[in-house]
Amino acid sequence: MIAPHNRFADLHIHTHYSDGSLSCAEVIQGAVQAGLSCISITDHDTIEGVGPAKREAQPFPLEVVPGIELSSEWEGKDIHILGYFLNCESDFLKSELEKIQHARIRRIQEMIQKLKSHGIDNISLEEVCALSQSKSVGRPHLALVLHKKGWVSSLRAAFDKYLGEDCPVYVPKYKQSPYQAIDLIRRSGGVAVLAHPVVTNKDELIAGFVDAGLKGLEVYYPNVSATTISYYENIARKYNLIMTGGSDAHGAVKDNTFIGKVKVSYEVVEQLRQLAHSP
Repeated sequence: MIAPHNRFADLHIHTHYSDGSLSCAEVIQGAVQAGLSCISITDHDTIEGVGPAKREAQPFPLEVVPGIELSSEWEGKDIHILGYFLNCESDFLKSELEKIQHARIRRIQEMIQKLKSHGIDNISLEEVCALSQSKSVGRPHLALVLHKKGWVSSLRAAFDKYLGEDCPVYVPKYKQSPYQAIDLIRRSGGVAVLAHPVVTNKDELIAGFVDAGLKGLEVYYPNVSATTISYYENIARKYNLIMTGGSDAHGAVKDNTFIGKVKVSYEVVEQLRQLAHSP
């Protein structure tokens, strides 16, 4: 058996069950090729990819940790909370996620209606939803359809012109606070971690999240400087938070990252597991 310090995990991976382009089989293949011992499927607001990924991983020495990336908002700022070692059979979790997913569909409907006022009238809800293997549909799916139909030159252009937060077609997400997201993860048996704080840029909120039950900080993230990593390592030490990390791989949908680009010691997985199983 390989010692934990010689084993590595990528704890932030998306599949086509949310806004990634890769199937679970392709994710597992990529993880095996990267020499990983463990991954976590952390799709946006859905756990539907966890089971298929576990089945695909069975022939390999690869552990799949059940995970999720929950959307939330605070004072107009998107804040994402990762959850690890969730009880995917929890009726409470399933019920809450269903509410969020229905809100996601309504959001896309509203954005499609707004696009019509800008002369874009050949996009249907059905074709946008068809791009996701679950109800966890989002702006990247709408951007793909806009690009496919020639309305924009790139996915980035779709966000810059129509779908970005200050753009004419933008519709706010489901109203859930980070504190509610942390509570949802805790009540579902999981461990809550603040996703990509370098992107969120709301470090002043971390102390309050810790009081609410946050247990980890995604310190290690792709394309981040050593100085920034050191900064977040110090914050994690200050609040006694587990230092997690991952590639945030989305397949072809997201540039400049891939499965295994960022990995952490398997000891991090053991720390998360211990917290999830503690009273």
